[in-house]
Amino acid sequence: MRAVVQRALSARVEVNGEVTGRIGQGLVAFVGAEKGDAQADLDYVVSKVLGLRVFPDESGKMTRALADVGGGLLVISQFTVFGDVRRGLRPSFDGAMEPAGAEALYDRFVEAARKSGVPVETGRFRADMRVFVENDGPVTILVDSRRLF
Repeated sequence: MRAVVQRALSARVEVNGEVTGRIGQGLVAFVGAEKGDAQADLDYVVSKVLGLRVFPDESGKMTRALADVGGGLLVISQFTVFGDVRRGLRPSFDGAMEPAGAEALYDRFVEAARKSGVPVETGRFRADMRVFVENDGPVTILVDSRRLF
C-alpha cells in the first residue's frame, strides 16, 4: 500500500460539483493499493500517516502529528500512485491492485483512520474527482508499505 501525503491548511474534494469531503488544517492522503497488499500493509501505512510528525512546534520544528494539532485527514483513493514510467513516458499501472480488492482495502484504511479519533473525510472510490489542496509548506511525504522509497 502506498500513500502520498501532503500537509494542508485546507482541502476539499468534489465529485460532479458536489463536495464529498472537506478539512481545515491537516493532511491529504492519496492512497493506493498494490497487488498482493494485505492487512499488514494497510496497518503500516495507516500508522505512518497518522503518526507523521510534520506539523511545527513553537520553535518551528516538525515534531507534531495530526492528533497533536487537532487536524483532519482527507483520504483520496488514487491508483495512479503506482504509475511506473521507468520504460517510456506512458505510465503503466500494472502494479495496482484490481478495483474490487483495492476498494475493500481503501474502505478498511478509512475505517482504521476513523477509529483513531482523527476527523476523516473522503472522496469517492473510482470517481472522477477534483481535489483542491491549499498546501502548507509545501510538505509532501511518500509512505510505502514495501519501503521502496
